[in-house]
Amino acid sequence: MTYDTSSVQRIVKILGFDPGPVDGIYGFRTTAAVRRFQVSRGIANTGIVGKVTWDALMGVKPARTVDLPWMVVARSVFGLHETRDNAALRAFLKSDGPTLGDPDALPWCGDFVATCITKALPDERFFGPLKDNPYWARNWAGFGLVCPPTYGAVLVFARNGGGHVAFAVGQDDDDYYTLGGNQGDSVSITRIAKSRLVEGGSRWPLTFPHDHAPLPRMTAAGIPKSVNEF
Repeated sequence: MTYDTSSVQRIVKILGFDPGPVDGIYGFRTTAAVRRFQVSRGIANTGIVGKVTWDALMGVKPARTVDLPWMVVARSVFGLHETRDNAALRAFLKSDGPTLGDPDALPWCGDFVATCITKALPDERFFGPLKDNPYWARNWAGFGLVCPPTYGAVLVFARNGGGHVAFAVGQDDDDYYTLGGNQGDSVSITRIAKSRLVEGGSRWPLTFPHDHAPLPRMTAAGIPKSVNEF
């Protein structure tokens, strides 16, 4: 199986391994960037993107044969940037119906989570403040049911001036690793301090069984830490 070179270049660049221009050409600089990424993750540094390397680029996945449906949706737009890919990102955020607006001008983490959940779980319903305004990140503390911080859970964080919401993909001793929007102005994986998780801020959809897949351990190499998403 082969993977789109431009996508590989975007992802390794976001993770801090410069492949040069995102031009779809798998040249020397892209190969070198992939090798450096592989070394950082303990993968054989062949410079070739196979399934093991691709899975690592996309974040650690739980031991399951099929990924969670809302995570499939989230990963389908991984790497889109609010400025560079503005048209594509706006189209995605509108694909579930309503949208907050231009992601280059507005905080869109709640819009991203709402789009992923709504597209993946059309029978899922929002209640209370979340129904009235799914774009305000702190309202996601009322989503679904409280659950342990497990893979795919919606995590709600406090931040200066508001909040942030994203999907859990991993952890280390100090941080949760999240896949979300408006992280470095793009759909990306970042680290957020566990101390910022709000009370009751790990949530699971009502319409999808919680299989308690463990939250994988991850290492920080190449993954930035966010302190105040905006």
